[in-house]
Amino acid sequence: MRTAIVGAGSLGIIIGALIAKSGQQIDLIDSYKENVEALTSNGATVTGGLEMNVPVQALVPEQMEGHYDLVILLTKQTANAMALTELLPHLHKESVVCTLQNGIPEEAVASYVGKERTIGGAVMFGATWIKPGVSMLTSPYAKVQELAFEIGEIDGAMRPRLDQVKTVLQAVGETTLMDNLMGIRWNKVLQNSCFSGMSATLNCTFGDVLANPKAMECLAHIADEVLKVCHAQGYRMVEAFGEDFESLELKSKEDIPEKMALYHRIWDHHTKLKASMLQDLEKGRKTEIEYINGIVCKKGRAYGVATPFNDKVVELVKEAESAGRLNDFSYLERFNDILAVG
Repeated sequence: MRTAIVGAGSLGIIIGALIAKSGQQIDLIDSYKENVEALTSNGATVTGGLEMNVPVQALVPEQMEGHYDLVILLTKQTANAMALTELLPHLHKESVVCTLQNGIPEEAVASYVGKERTIGGAVMFGATWIKPGVSMLTSPYAKVQELAFEIGEIDGAMRPRLDQVKTVLQAVGETTLMDNLMGIRWNKVLQNSCFSGMSATLNCTFGDVLANPKAMECLAHIADEVLKVCHAQGYRMVEAFGEDFESLELKSKEDIPEKMALYHRIWDHHTKLKASMLQDLEKGRKTEIEYINGIVCKKGRAYGVATPFNDKVVELVKEAESAGRLNDFSYLERFNDILAVG
C-alpha cells in the first residue's frame, strides 16, 4: 500500500518514523521546507517517551508524484484548503484519506476528496514539536502501544478498508476499529477542548492545569458543555482509556469534586504535554481554536445548548492570537463571572 502522511508536524514525525521503522513504505509530506530538508538529511528524530532516529522519505507538496492508496491527514484544519487541493491529483478512485485531525473534520475533508474516500479517527497520545525534523513524544510509549488510534467510517460501517488502514497504523500502536466515529470524535473534542483549550488559554502544560483547582473547576464545566452538545445531536461518547467519559456530565457544580479522580487517572500520564494550539501561539501562528472549543460553541448555538465556558476559552485564545502574545494564569480571573453562575 502506497502511503503518505500529509502534515509532518509533531504527530506526523512520530507516526511516520514508526511506520518507516516497521519497513512499510511511507512518504512524509510537509509544506515547511526546512522541516522536509531536516527529515531528508537527518531522518526523523523522536525524543521524550521514545528515543529514536529513523531515515525517512520526506517531500514538499510539489514533489509528490503518482497516486497514493492511503493518505494520513495530520495538517491543521486551517491548512485544509491548500493541502487537500494539492493532494487531489494524487488520489485514485479507491484512495482512502484518513483524517486524524483535531475537531470534527470529516465533513470538510469529504467536501474536497469525496465522502466515499474519507474515514476518520482520533490520536490517543500527545506530542510536542521541538524543531525541524524533531518531535517529542509526551505520552509514555507503553501507553501508545496499548492504544494509539481509534478509527472508523463516517456512516459507522465496518468495511474491509478499515483493516487495511489498521495494518499500517499498528506499526505505531494498537489501533481500534469503531462503529461509532462521532462518539470517538466528540470524546476527543472533550479531551482537546478541556486540556488543550486551557493549556492555550493559560500558557501552561497539562500538568499545570491539573495542579490548579480553579483551572480544574473551569475544565469540568468545559467538559460538561461538550457532553451536553454531544447528546443534543443524538450521539453518545465511546469509552476511552477504559474510562466512561459520559460520567463527567454535571447535574450541578456540586458534582465537580467527585469527577477529579477520573481526570487524574487519565491525564496524570500526560503532565508534560503542551497544547499544539499553545505551540502555535508561541510561533505567532493562527490556532485551531475555532475547530476545537469553537465547534462546541457552534453546535451549541445550533442545538440550543449554552456553552459559556467554551465561549470564554475561544475568546481568550483569539485575543492572544490577535495580539500576538501569550496569556498566563491571571487570565483565570476572566472566568469569575461565569463560575459564580455555574
